[in-house]
Amino acid sequence: MNLSYVVSTSATRFAAVGQGRGPAEAMRFLAGVGFEGVELAIRDPSQVDVGRLAAVASGLGVAVPAIGTGQAYLEEGLSLAAPEAAIRERTVGRLLAHVDTARRMHALLIVGLIHGPIPPEADREAAAARLLDGLGRVARAAAEAGVRIVIEPINRYESNWLNTVEEVLELIERLGADNVGVLPDTFHMNIEEASIPAALRRAGPRVWHVHVADSNRRAPGDGHLEWAEVVAVLREIGYTGFLSAEILPHPTLEEAARRTIEVLRAHVPRSARAAGPGGHVAP
Repeated sequence: MNLSYVVSTSATRFAAVGQGRGPAEAMRFLAGVGFEGVELAIRDPSQVDVGRLAAVASGLGVAVPAIGTGQAYLEEGLSLAAPEAAIRERTVGRLLAHVDTARRMHALLIVGLIHGPIPPEADREAAAARLLDGLGRVARAAAEAGVRIVIEPINRYESNWLNTVEEVLELIERLGADNVGVLPDTFHMNIEEASIPAALRRAGPRVWHVHVADSNRRAPGDGHLEWAEVVAVLREIGYTGFLSAEILPHPTLEEAARRTIEVLRAHVPRSARAAGPGGHVAP
């Protein structure tokens, strides 16, 4: 396993992400304190110089393990489950642009908040049908591009469905796409799962990326989660990817990043080299 830190490529209302430094500058800082990867949260790929960021990452010897997409929902209201067909089409188009970015970065593509909520006037099955239609189109395009997708369960205070690993696994089974897996996030799991270890074991080989944050969404070590247990279970299920810190930059990005390294390095020794994108290439 390797360690990564989530950085936004633009200003955002989402608080649990590194911002304040430009993404290239943040990459340099994070590589300097010992991270093997920098996950990029990108609202709109057309507004990002993807080639430059890929070159910076390559020059620093760090991977971009995943591309986050949730800001398109938070800032623009894009949603795969929206009742309006025009919004759903815009959302699919945005995610297809993200697929190309993920391909160029050799990264996973994250689908979390952008799946959207179940609208008040819709029932769950109608929302699920809309989500499966749009997500299926994106998954097929991603498969052709050699890109894998991970769906992140989100806690009940931020999403009114797909809150648990089990719910996401059921959705993936209905989708029937071999290039779609699960992204467990320890902050959301602490709220929703009866047992974090049991949920990770249930997902098993479908766990392709992991977000880490303590129980209060701050850096590991600042809450009550048992990191030795979390890492041990991930090793047990054969997980070899990234632990990516999606955390509140408290009191600053720099101090939160150093705290993450300090705590997790006790359980995840630094590799001779980052696993890089090879850790996320479908077998």
